[in-house]
Amino acid sequence: MTTSDQRPFGSPFSFTSTAEDVMAGLDLSGRTAVVTGGYSGLGLETARALRGAGARVIVPARRPGAARAALGSADGRDGRDGYQADGYEIVPMDLADLGSVRAAAARIAGSATAVDLLFACAGVMATPERRVGPGWEGQFAANHLGHFALVCELHPLLAAAGARVVVHSSAGHALTDVRWRDPHFRTGYDKWLAYGQSKTANALFAVHLDALGRRDGVRAFALHPGKIITGLQREMTLREQIDRGWVDEHGTVVGADFKTPSQGAATGLWAATSPLLDGRGGLYLEDCEVARVAGPDTPMDDGGVRPYAVDPAAAARLWELSLAATGAAPVIG
Repeated sequence: MTTSDQRPFGSPFSFTSTAEDVMAGLDLSGRTAVVTGGYSGLGLETARALRGAGARVIVPARRPGAARAALGSADGRDGRDGYQADGYEIVPMDLADLGSVRAAAARIAGSATAVDLLFACAGVMATPERRVGPGWEGQFAANHLGHFALVCELHPLLAAAGARVVVHSSAGHALTDVRWRDPHFRTGYDKWLAYGQSKTANALFAVHLDALGRRDGVRAFALHPGKIITGLQREMTLREQIDRGWVDEHGTVVGADFKTPSQGAATGLWAATSPLLDGRGGLYLEDCEVARVAGPDTPMDDGGVRPYAVDPAAAARLWELSLAATGAAPVIG
């Protein structure tokens, strides 16, 4: 991927397109999809759309009980592979716990010979300061390092299928580049900069995963799903959301240019299934289209991707940092 590839090319879908629009007529029978966070918000919309198209859907979940409730009535335990819920397979996993991530990957590998689609939908936003693992900043750990480790562990299954990997980033990446000298905010915590850094990391992760994986047919995309009120805002107070102009005193969405959850899931589903993206990868998407590169003074709400979030050298640097932090098995390109 080069910056010149990062430009719109005329998708038939748009800001208003829904999951139903993107998936109309698609048959994913025989395909296996892994959807982190597939029981809440955009992950839930994504999982339902994939299952509706016939895919086998595996949902790694930090709260398996909540996943069963969201996805359907539980049929009980299914041995080492976790739980079943109306055709979905639920695997316990906490992205902030590398042992849990590796155990989930082993369960998935024990029940699937290939993974065709992997969606990194799970995430946290603007949380109070939390330290996990060996003192890692919590948002960077959950949003980036956990997904990094999961994808590395599952890479043989992804390569077996020539998979597409879809990573949920955000326009919030415009808040900051990776803080290379202090990625874990040991010199002072800011919840929004921590969130922004994790979203930049998501975008860079897709860039280098694509560079390494394309020889095996594995292609990766990052995306901004749009502005949507979901469970992602659970760590924010109602007052914070009111002050930002997102909702009113009753929690009703009043902000301009907000999407429905179905519209928010559309770009990820398009990234995973569109034949227009065959032979492409390492790109940042928005509104079911390849995003343009934004200038440094472009307002966040005007869209686009900052150059530092799609820079191949920075992506390679983050990859090495992530390998060293997680001890994940390297992906050989």
